[in-house]
Amino acid sequence: MSEAIIELKDIRKHYGKHEVLKGVNMQINRGDIYGLIGRNGAGKTTIFKMILGLSEITDGTVSIAGSRTRAELYKNRSKIGFLVGSRFFSYLSARENLKYYATVKGIPHRQMKKEIDRVLEIVGLQNVKKPFKTFSLGMGQRLGIAGAILGNPEILILDEPTNGLDPQGIADVRHMLQRFREEFNMTVVVSSHILGELENTADRFGILNDGIVVREITKADLAEKESAIEIAVDDLEKARKLLTEGGVKIMREVEERSTLEDYYFKLVGGGRE
Repeated sequence: MSEAIIELKDIRKHYGKHEVLKGVNMQINRGDIYGLIGRNGAGKTTIFKMILGLSEITDGTVSIAGSRTRAELYKNRSKIGFLVGSRFFSYLSARENLKYYATVKGIPHRQMKKEIDRVLEIVGLQNVKKPFKTFSLGMGQRLGIAGAILGNPEILILDEPTNGLDPQGIADVRHMLQRFREEFNMTVVVSSHILGELENTADRFGILNDGIVVREITKADLAEKESAIEIAVDDLEKARKLLTEGGVKIMREVEERSTLEDYYFKLVGGGRE
Protein backbone atom coordinates (compact mmCIF):
# COMPACT_ATOMS: atom_id res chain seq x y z
CA MET A 1 0.00 0.00 0.00
CA SER A 2 1.32 3.45 -0.91
CA GLU A 3 2.46 5.72 1.93
CA ALA A 4 1.00 9.23 1.85
CA ILE A 5 3.66 11.87 2.42
CA ILE A 6 1.30 14.84 1.86
CA GLU A 7 -2.46 14.76 2.51
CA LEU A 8 -4.95 17.57 2.06
CA LYS A 9 -8.42 17.08 3.51
CA ASP A 10 -11.28 19.42 2.62
CA ILE A 11 -8.98 22.43 2.19
CA ARG A 12 -10.85 25.68 1.67
CA LYS A 13 -9.48 29.13 0.99
CA HIS A 14 -11.41 32.38 0.86
CA TYR A 15 -10.16 35.81 -0.09
CA GLY A 16 -12.96 37.92 1.30
CA LYS A 17 -16.11 36.62 -0.37
CA HIS A 18 -14.15 34.95 -3.17
CA GLU A 19 -13.76 31.20 -2.60
CA VAL A 20 -10.64 29.95 -4.43
CA LEU A 21 -10.51 26.42 -3.01
CA LYS A 22 -13.82 24.70 -2.25
CA GLY A 23 -12.82 21.54 -0.43
CA VAL A 24 -9.62 20.15 -1.95
CA ASN A 25 -8.67 16.54 -1.18
CA MET A 26 -5.27 15.31 -2.39
CA GLN A 27 -2.93 12.46 -1.56
CA ILE A 28 0.69 12.56 -2.67
CA ASN A 29 2.51 9.30 -2.04
CA ARG A 30 6.15 8.89 -1.09
CA GLY A 31 8.20 8.47 -4.28
CA ASP A 32 5.59 10.09 -6.56
CA ILE A 33 6.31 12.53 -9.30
CA TYR A 34 2.89 14.12 -8.91
CA GLY A 35 1.59 16.51 -11.55
CA LEU A 36 -0.98 19.11 -10.51
CA ILE A 37 -3.08 20.23 -13.47
CA GLY A 38 -5.47 23.14 -13.78
CA ARG A 39 -6.20 26.28 -15.76
CA ASN A 40 -4.38 29.50 -14.94
CA GLY A 41 -6.01 30.89 -11.81
CA ALA A 42 -7.48 27.51 -10.82
CA GLY A 43 -5.67 27.56 -7.47
CA LYS A 44 -2.53 25.46 -8.05
CA THR A 45 -0.20 28.03 -6.50
CA THR A 46 -2.64 28.55 -3.63
CA ILE A 47 -2.55 24.82 -2.87
CA PHE A 48 1.24 24.90 -2.78
CA LYS A 49 1.17 27.87 -0.42
CA MET A 50 -1.25 25.99 1.86
CA ILE A 51 1.14 23.04 2.01
CA LEU A 52 4.13 25.29 2.69
CA GLY A 53 2.42 27.43 5.29
CA LEU A 54 2.90 30.58 3.21
CA SER A 55 -0.83 31.35 3.29
CA GLU A 56 -3.43 30.72 5.97
CA ILE A 57 -5.96 27.93 5.46
CA THR A 58 -9.57 29.02 5.81
CA ASP A 59 -10.69 25.48 6.68
CA GLY A 60 -9.48 21.88 6.38
CA THR A 61 -6.26 20.08 7.33
CA VAL A 62 -2.81 19.52 5.84
CA SER A 63 -0.61 16.61 6.92
CA ILE A 64 3.05 16.27 5.94
CA ALA A 65 4.98 13.06 6.61
CA GLY A 66 2.27 11.85 8.96
CA SER A 67 2.02 15.03 11.05
CA ARG A 68 -0.89 15.05 13.49
CA THR A 69 -0.33 18.31 15.39
CA ARG A 70 0.48 21.88 14.39
CA ALA A 71 3.93 21.47 15.93
CA GLU A 72 4.62 18.34 13.88
CA LEU A 73 3.32 20.03 10.72
CA TYR A 74 5.59 23.03 11.32
CA LYS A 75 8.60 20.74 11.90
CA ASN A 76 7.91 18.54 8.87
CA ARG A 77 7.65 21.52 6.53
CA SER A 78 11.44 21.68 6.86
CA LYS A 79 11.53 18.47 4.77
CA ILE A 80 10.29 20.46 1.73
CA GLY A 81 12.29 22.35 -0.86
CA PHE A 82 10.25 24.56 -3.15
CA LEU A 83 10.13 26.85 -6.14
CA VAL A 84 6.95 28.90 -5.89
CA GLY A 85 7.97 32.14 -7.50
CA SER A 86 11.63 33.05 -7.13
CA ARG A 87 13.27 36.02 -5.46
CA PHE A 88 16.96 36.55 -5.95
CA PHE A 89 19.22 39.52 -5.42
CA SER A 90 19.75 41.07 -8.84
CA TYR A 91 23.30 42.22 -8.17
CA LEU A 92 24.54 38.85 -6.82
CA SER A 93 25.82 35.86 -8.80
CA ALA A 94 24.17 32.43 -8.72
CA ARG A 95 26.70 31.24 -6.14
CA GLU A 96 26.26 34.32 -3.94
CA ASN A 97 22.48 34.05 -4.04
CA LEU A 98 22.66 30.38 -3.07
CA LYS A 99 25.03 31.17 -0.22
CA TYR A 100 22.38 33.47 1.21
CA TYR A 101 19.63 30.83 0.89
CA ALA A 102 21.90 28.10 2.29
CA THR A 103 22.42 30.28 5.36
CA VAL A 104 18.66 30.78 5.70
CA LYS A 105 18.17 26.99 5.46
CA GLY A 106 20.69 26.44 8.21
CA ILE A 107 23.26 24.54 6.16
CA PRO A 108 26.50 24.53 8.20
CA HIS A 109 29.18 26.86 6.88
CA ARG A 110 31.74 24.04 6.58
CA GLN A 111 29.37 22.17 4.20
CA MET A 112 28.12 25.17 2.27
CA LYS A 113 30.62 25.38 -0.59
CA LYS A 114 30.35 21.66 -1.35
CA GLU A 115 26.55 21.79 -1.30
CA ILE A 116 26.38 24.89 -3.52
CA ASP A 117 28.83 23.28 -5.97
CA ARG A 118 26.63 20.17 -6.03
CA VAL A 119 23.36 21.93 -6.85
CA LEU A 120 24.93 24.29 -9.40
CA GLU A 121 26.36 21.29 -11.24
CA ILE A 122 22.97 19.55 -11.25
CA VAL A 123 21.23 22.54 -12.89
CA GLY A 124 24.13 23.39 -15.21
CA LEU A 125 25.10 26.78 -13.75
CA GLN A 126 28.45 25.79 -12.23
CA ASN A 127 30.49 28.07 -14.51
CA VAL A 128 28.18 31.11 -14.50
CA LYS A 129 29.67 34.09 -12.66
CA LYS A 130 27.62 37.04 -13.95
CA PRO A 131 24.97 38.74 -11.75
CA PHE A 132 21.41 37.47 -11.63
CA LYS A 133 20.04 40.60 -13.34
CA THR A 134 21.70 39.44 -16.58
CA PHE A 135 20.18 35.94 -16.46
CA SER A 136 17.77 34.69 -19.11
CA LEU A 137 14.39 33.38 -17.94
CA GLY A 138 15.64 29.81 -18.31
CA MET A 139 18.74 30.49 -16.22
CA GLY A 140 16.54 32.06 -13.55
CA GLN A 141 14.37 28.93 -13.47
CA ARG A 142 17.47 26.75 -13.13
CA LEU A 143 18.70 28.84 -10.22
CA GLY A 144 15.27 28.56 -8.61
CA ILE A 145 15.48 24.77 -8.85
CA ALA A 146 19.01 24.85 -7.43
CA GLY A 147 17.73 26.81 -4.45
CA ALA A 148 14.88 24.36 -3.96
CA ILE A 149 17.17 21.32 -3.78
CA LEU A 150 19.70 22.87 -1.37
CA GLY A 151 20.09 20.45 1.52
CA ASN A 152 18.60 17.52 -0.45
CA PRO A 153 15.00 17.78 0.86
CA GLU A 154 12.69 14.75 1.03
CA ILE A 155 9.92 16.61 -0.83
CA LEU A 156 10.27 19.02 -3.73
CA ILE A 157 7.46 21.37 -4.81
CA LEU A 158 7.91 23.19 -8.12
CA ASP A 159 5.32 25.62 -9.47
CA GLU A 160 5.58 25.90 -13.27
CA PRO A 161 9.33 25.14 -13.42
CA THR A 162 9.28 25.01 -17.25
CA ASN A 163 7.52 28.36 -17.67
CA GLY A 164 9.14 30.28 -20.51
CA LEU A 165 11.70 27.60 -21.36
CA ASP A 166 12.60 26.45 -24.87
CA PRO A 167 12.16 22.74 -25.80
CA GLN A 168 15.71 21.86 -24.74
CA GLY A 169 15.24 23.59 -21.40
CA ILE A 170 11.95 21.76 -20.84
CA ALA A 171 13.61 18.41 -21.58
CA ASP A 172 16.46 19.29 -19.20
CA VAL A 173 14.00 20.00 -16.38
CA ARG A 174 12.21 16.71 -17.06
CA HIS A 175 15.46 14.78 -16.75
CA MET A 176 16.32 16.66 -13.56
CA LEU A 177 13.00 15.76 -11.93
CA GLN A 178 13.44 12.10 -12.79
CA ARG A 179 16.97 12.24 -11.38
CA PHE A 180 15.73 13.84 -8.16
CA ARG A 181 13.43 10.90 -7.57
CA GLU A 182 15.68 8.09 -8.77
CA GLU A 183 19.03 9.29 -7.43
CA PHE A 184 18.06 11.41 -4.42
CA ASN A 185 14.81 9.61 -3.39
CA MET A 186 12.75 12.81 -3.46
CA THR A 187 9.00 12.99 -3.79
CA VAL A 188 8.33 15.62 -6.46
CA VAL A 189 5.18 17.72 -6.86
CA VAL A 190 5.07 19.82 -9.99
CA SER A 191 2.52 21.99 -11.75
CA SER A 192 2.60 22.84 -15.44
CA HIS A 193 0.25 24.11 -18.13
CA ILE A 194 2.17 22.05 -20.73
CA LEU A 195 0.14 18.86 -20.37
CA GLY A 196 2.05 16.86 -22.97
CA GLU A 197 5.31 17.49 -21.14
CA LEU A 198 3.75 16.78 -17.74
CA GLU A 199 2.51 13.45 -19.07
CA ASN A 200 6.12 12.55 -19.93
CA THR A 201 7.36 13.64 -16.51
CA ALA A 202 4.85 12.63 -13.82
CA ASP A 203 3.36 9.26 -12.89
CA ARG A 204 0.37 10.51 -10.87
CA PHE A 205 -1.85 13.47 -11.65
CA GLY A 206 -4.34 15.60 -9.76
CA ILE A 207 -6.83 17.50 -11.90
CA LEU A 208 -7.99 20.78 -10.34
CA ASN A 209 -11.17 22.41 -11.58
CA ASP A 210 -13.60 24.90 -10.06
CA GLY A 211 -11.83 24.87 -6.70
CA ILE A 212 -11.66 21.10 -6.15
CA VAL A 213 -9.47 18.20 -7.27
CA VAL A 214 -11.99 16.39 -9.43
CA ARG A 215 -9.81 13.36 -10.14
CA GLU A 216 -6.51 11.76 -9.18
CA ILE A 217 -5.21 9.32 -11.77
CA THR A 218 -2.02 7.41 -12.47
CA LYS A 219 -0.27 7.21 -15.83
CA ALA A 220 -1.20 3.51 -15.93
CA ASP A 221 -4.87 4.39 -15.35
CA LEU A 222 -4.70 6.90 -18.18
CA ALA A 223 -3.42 4.26 -20.59
CA GLU A 224 -6.40 2.04 -19.76
CA LYS A 225 -9.06 4.74 -20.01
CA GLU A 226 -9.45 4.82 -23.75
CA SER A 227 -7.92 3.21 -26.78
CA ALA A 228 -8.76 3.38 -30.46
CA ILE A 229 -7.61 1.83 -33.71
CA GLU A 230 -6.80 4.03 -36.71
CA ILE A 231 -7.19 2.09 -39.93
CA ALA A 232 -5.81 3.28 -43.28
CA VAL A 233 -7.70 1.72 -46.23
CA ASP A 234 -7.38 1.68 -50.01
CA ASP A 235 -11.01 2.69 -50.70
CA LEU A 236 -12.72 5.13 -48.35
CA GLU A 237 -16.18 4.83 -49.94
CA LYS A 238 -16.23 1.06 -49.63
CA ALA A 239 -14.98 1.38 -46.04
CA ARG A 240 -17.85 3.70 -45.24
CA LYS A 241 -20.40 1.11 -46.40
CA LEU A 242 -18.99 -1.58 -44.15
CA LEU A 243 -15.51 -2.96 -43.88
CA THR A 244 -16.73 -6.47 -43.51
CA GLU A 245 -18.90 -6.32 -46.57
CA GLY A 246 -16.66 -4.37 -48.92
CA GLY A 247 -13.63 -6.60 -49.11
CA VAL A 248 -11.43 -3.60 -48.33
CA LYS A 249 -7.71 -4.20 -48.01
CA ILE A 250 -6.37 -2.84 -44.68
CA MET A 251 -3.12 -1.02 -45.39
CA ARG A 252 -2.18 0.09 -41.86
CA GLU A 253 -3.42 -0.18 -38.28
CA VAL A 254 -2.21 2.13 -35.50
CA GLU A 255 -3.19 1.69 -31.87
CA GLU A 256 -3.81 4.97 -30.10
CA ARG A 257 -4.63 5.89 -26.52
CA SER A 258 -6.10 8.91 -24.80
CA THR A 259 -3.47 11.50 -23.92
CA LEU A 260 -3.45 13.43 -20.65
CA GLU A 261 -4.61 16.49 -22.57
CA ASP A 262 -7.52 14.55 -24.12
CA TYR A 263 -8.51 13.16 -20.72
CA TYR A 264 -8.28 16.55 -19.04
CA PHE A 265 -10.54 18.33 -21.52
CA LYS A 266 -13.07 15.50 -21.58
CA LEU A 267 -13.22 15.64 -17.79
CA VAL A 268 -13.44 19.40 -17.24
CA GLY A 269 -14.79 20.55 -20.62
CA GLY A 270 -13.66 23.62 -22.50
CA GLY A 271 -11.03 24.06 -25.14
CA ARG A 272 -7.27 24.11 -25.11
CA GLU A 273 -5.66 27.20 -23.64
